[in-house]
Amino acid sequence: MTFDKNKIRNVAIIAHVDHGKTTLVDGLLKQSHTFRDNQAEMQQTLIMDSMDQEHERGITITAKQTCVYYDGYKINIIDTPGHADFSGEVERTLNMADGVLLIVDAQEGPMPQTKFVLKKALELNLKPVVIINKIDKPAARIPEVLSEVESLFLELATDESQLFYPVYYAIAREGKAGKTTELDDDLHAIFEAIINDIPAPDVDTDAESAQLLVAALAGDNYLGKYCIGKIFCGKLKKGQSVKILNENKTTNGKIDNLFVYKGLGKEEVPEATAGDIVAITGVAEANIGDTIATGENPKALPTIELEAPTLSIYIGPNTSPLKGREGEFTTSRQIAERLEKELETNIALKIEPDGLGYKVSGRGELHLSVLIETMRREGYELEAGRPEVVYREIDGVKCEPIEDLTIEVSSEFVGAVSQELGTRKAELTSQELTSSGTTRFVYEISTAALIGLRNNLLTATKGTAIMSSIPSGYRPVEGKFKPERNGALVSFETGVSTAYALDAAQARGILYIPPGVPVYQGMIVGLSNKKDDLDINVCREKQLTNMRTHASDGAIQLTPYTQLSLEQCLDFLLDDELLEVTPKSLRLRKRQLDPIKRKRENRN
Repeated sequence: MTFDKNKIRNVAIIAHVDHGKTTLVDGLLKQSHTFRDNQAEMQQTLIMDSMDQEHERGITITAKQTCVYYDGYKINIIDTPGHADFSGEVERTLNMADGVLLIVDAQEGPMPQTKFVLKKALELNLKPVVIINKIDKPAARIPEVLSEVESLFLELATDESQLFYPVYYAIAREGKAGKTTELDDDLHAIFEAIINDIPAPDVDTDAESAQLLVAALAGDNYLGKYCIGKIFCGKLKKGQSVKILNENKTTNGKIDNLFVYKGLGKEEVPEATAGDIVAITGVAEANIGDTIATGENPKALPTIELEAPTLSIYIGPNTSPLKGREGEFTTSRQIAERLEKELETNIALKIEPDGLGYKVSGRGELHLSVLIETMRREGYELEAGRPEVVYREIDGVKCEPIEDLTIEVSSEFVGAVSQELGTRKAELTSQELTSSGTTRFVYEISTAALIGLRNNLLTATKGTAIMSSIPSGYRPVEGKFKPERNGALVSFETGVSTAYALDAAQARGILYIPPGVPVYQGMIVGLSNKKDDLDINVCREKQLTNMRTHASDGAIQLTPYTQLSLEQCLDFLLDDELLEVTPKSLRLRKRQLDPIKRKRENRN
């Protein structure tokens, strides 16, 4: 079924993390009768978040496409990530849209990622529709948020016409929306906004040759690789010969299957016209940013421009004494193949050889840790180094990336936040008291100083701090930031940890392991109370006599050990340390395992 371009709407839903994008898509899917009343999806929330990590972390990591039909219109919806680390996903998928729904939390107002995604949308001249969501919050401050949104448009608009935008109100969780704060009992107002305020695709359906810009990739074991994108002109047909164009070469291909989106799935069609978003198989050579075209003299569309990576991390094969015991894929070649595969879809990444392993560069700690966690769950065993800043040379001067950091805390923790940010040489640009009684700070901080900040702040504020950051440019390096941390408790024996040894060790610092786990020489088992590393024996057993037996070990009372997450482990690392990552374990270790050689290297 081919749709008239005037009956097609391509809309991206953009917002800061946790402002309600995916929840709104849930409502649009359900209220457009995409599912039968008895389908399981009608009882689900966050339907578009399909990855395990998306559900566990409560964020969208990869952009998703879906399609609903409403009142004779076909609405292609693109659900984008809200976290700045996944802004590469936003940049590439906005090319498929003709307008955006900008969702803003009625309490928090515009946040750093709101500014980033709106800037990208306005640069692409996409028509914005503003939705003030969560207006039922007790601390909602609708007039102030409207004023803040207005100021944001004044700052970012590239054309005067962009200052005139419609505003709607919603409680996405309850499936309610309206043109005023008096909401209807459904999302009819949002559907009408998409149809009336978002323009139809500005494309040439009668062109002799067709052009499609590949904006996303997918795949399955049956049909292989899918290339997803919007048709910018002409028509594409099943079985048609095409050319794949990129900066370096032109390749011939053939469309084996042609799909359009319907709900959460795809529907095979014989042909599709300009303006629609489609998925194509049979063109396996195509990658994101390539143009798939037909005709005698095919021309490539402008490629997708991306922001440069800001952080890099070493990823290589596991070299610890326990290597190969818990993972299925352990060799350098297998890790290289997996990283190359990741590059196809995760276009904000860059990978370079680095010794035995690879230097992987991305947008931030979360961007890189999600990749490591994904590989871990797939059965890979690897080691990772400390995250490092990616510097750039601008006009012959070495420059470092800086970020705008927003932190919101209750008044009792203002001193703790100021002290932590002061030690990291962050510059305070604004501080205000919000209507909900919290204090909101905005800092300018180097990306290097941002590493490890989240964990420190959550500890200092008893887990209540809300923070987010977004890259804001580069500045000359003023001196490399050196993280301050107490020394590590390092095992100098190989064996199995015992309660008897840990009982003595816990007086020296915070333990990261329980009794009964395998340890090796050079493995980090805790954080010392003092500044210097301390070598300890956590495998020592009680000397047994006829008066002293194992049974008396029951009297030992160990303080519960601290189990670090993947992000906390990466934040912990110093330059002479590594993180061993397996499907079952996370182990911190020294690069040089031998304590004598390590001390000699430190002296040098």
